[in-house]
Parts: sequence; C-alpha cells; structure tokens
Amino acid sequence: MTTLGVEEEYLLVDPVSGLPAPAAERVRAEACLRPGLGVGDVQPELLKAQLEVATPVCNSLDEIGGHLHRMRGELSAAAERSGCRMIACGTAPVGNGKMMEISEHPRYLAIRANARRLADVQLIHGMHVHVAVPDRETGVQVVNRIRPWLPVLVAMGANSPIWQGMDTGFASWRTIHYARWPVEGQPPVFVDLEEYERRVDALLAVGVMLDRGQVYWQVRLSERFPTIEIRCPDVQLRADDAVMLAGLVRALVVTALQQHDEKAPYAAPDQELLRAACWMAARDGLEAELFGPVGPAGIARRIDAGDLVGELLRHVAPVLDEFGDTAQVFALVDRMILEGTGADRQRAAFAAGGLQSVMDLLISDTSPR
Repeated sequence: MTTLGVEEEYLLVDPVSGLPAPAAERVRAEACLRPGLGVGDVQPELLKAQLEVATPVCNSLDEIGGHLHRMRGELSAAAERSGCRMIACGTAPVGNGKMMEISEHPRYLAIRANARRLADVQLIHGMHVHVAVPDRETGVQVVNRIRPWLPVLVAMGANSPIWQGMDTGFASWRTIHYARWPVEGQPPVFVDLEEYERRVDALLAVGVMLDRGQVYWQVRLSERFPTIEIRCPDVQLRADDAVMLAGLVRALVVTALQQHDEKAPYAAPDQELLRAACWMAARDGLEAELFGPVGPAGIARRIDAGDLVGELLRHVAPVLDEFGDTAQVFALVDRMILEGTGADRQRAAFAAGGLQSVMDLLISDTSPR
C-alpha cells in the first residue's frame, strides 16, 4: 500500500468582527494541553493568525479522515476557549488592510525581510498531499505526468471566493494571490532529477528564495520526506472533501508510477498553456469549461468541468479499485458535484446573508459539532 499524508493550514478569526486574530501560539498551547493533540501535530505558520497541522504517515483514507477530524475538532475547541474561532478557508474573508503580525521564528522573519509586504498579506491557506515515491529520480517523472491534471485539481479544490469582504469573482482567489511569489505555479517538464536540481539550485543562487522550502510549485519533490507533494488545492471547508482529494491525488501518483514503469507516453502541455488552464480553473471552479489535459500530440481542448472530473475518475479508477477507495471517493465526488465546492457554498452563503452567513458557514463546517 502506497502511504500518504495531508497538511492543512487554518485561519484564526475574531468571533465578532471576523478579522484575523493573532492568537496562534495561545491556541496551540491550549490545544496541546489536551490528550487529543500532540506537540508535533500542530505547527505555527508564517503569520500569527495561522496554524498548520500534519497527519502522520497513513495507509488508508479512513486514517487520513480520522486524523483530520480529530485535529480540527481539538483545535476548534482550543480556539473557542482562547476567545477566537478557527476556519478552513483558502483566503481570509474579512480584512481591514492592516499588516499582519509575522510569527517569531527565524525563517519566517527572514522571509518577511526578503518578501516585504508580500509576506504581511499572505492570508491564504492550502492543503498539501504527500504521496510516497521510490526515489527522487522517479519522483521527477511523476511530477511530469501529473502536470496536465493540475487544473482539474485546482477547480475541485476551490474554496476561496471571498477576500477582504468582497466576492472576487474567482472560485480560488488563493491560487491568484499565491502567483505573486517568484517560484510558484506549474513546474516545467524536467528531463531528469539532475535538471530538476540544477534549476532549483540556480534559483537559490540568485537569491530569489531563501531555501528549497520556497519552491512553491503546485507539484514538487518534498525536501523533507520521500514523497511527491501536491499543493494546488485550497484548504477544504469540510474534512471529508480533503479526504476525497487525498484519495484522488494518491491514485494519480500511483497511476503515474505505473505508467512510468510501462514507459507510456504522457501529455506535456506548454508552460503558458498550463498556466492559462490553471487560471481558468481558479476563476470558474467547476462551473464552466476547463482546458482538458492535452494528448501526447500537444493539442489543447476545452471541456465541460464535470466531464473533465469524469475523465480524471476514469484515469485513476483502476488504482482506486486496487486500494479499495472507489466507493468512498466516488460518493464524495458525487456530493461535491451535487452540493458544490467550498467556493460554491461560500458564494451561496454570501448571496443569502453577506459576510456573517459566510463566517457562520466556515465556523460550522470546519469542525461540525
């Protein structure tokens, strides 16, 4: 069984105003007093209003779901005891334009010095899925094979339509906001590991980033674990949707491993085409047409978003069957198609009752009682 793990980033907010609350250390300390969370489960993030959790290495989606529900529940309760609330949202829905406080950690302070005001407004939150690969050389080939599927993962993972009190018109404003960093978005195709390392080393040499952790590509080799890390989805409003995306990502990686072993051809969209496809996915989510993965001949095509989700499911179905994940993943995808993504549900709440309805939805669905 191929192992996997999930990281999620959360935002702490004031229960009355909805503004980001710089209470991460207080909430973390409060949460770690309880037996349901260990010190290593929860980490500070760049801003003092943010927290990150990481599951242990897991074998099954049930394990992933159990850990996410546990950590969300414990942290939400700790936030409430600390006078704030925790939400799983790709962007901060409410803001007042003020600079956010940076966490007191040498690396984060160095990032602030290097990125300046960009770091102060990094009020965005993602979901990262790690999937084990045999070695880094093979991992590079998996990165190449997953690239064409990034737009549909962006669309399915969209959960950030509201920013600073306004509907942005985008399903994933986090995707657009994040693109301002120098090393972000869709990676190029790499011939091999040597080229991957050379290009990352060149970026380090010119000083555009402080370390390899700032390679913010939507899919990359992990520098800490023997994994591929897929980073394009927003943090999910509901833990079950995170489980669904984790299952799809693991199946994508394992399918890519199998096809690599078989030396099967794969699509390699041009960098600018893939970027445009992800931009469209961030704008429209699952509500319109997307660019579908191009075939080996490199021909781009427009396709209904629902049909592209169907293509993704067919592409990974044999691996889902192999892992016993088919029923669970298909049911959760069906629910998303029926009820909408996190972005769709936020936008509906905003239209019905403004920001207060959005905040009520985010608080209640992040960790249902």
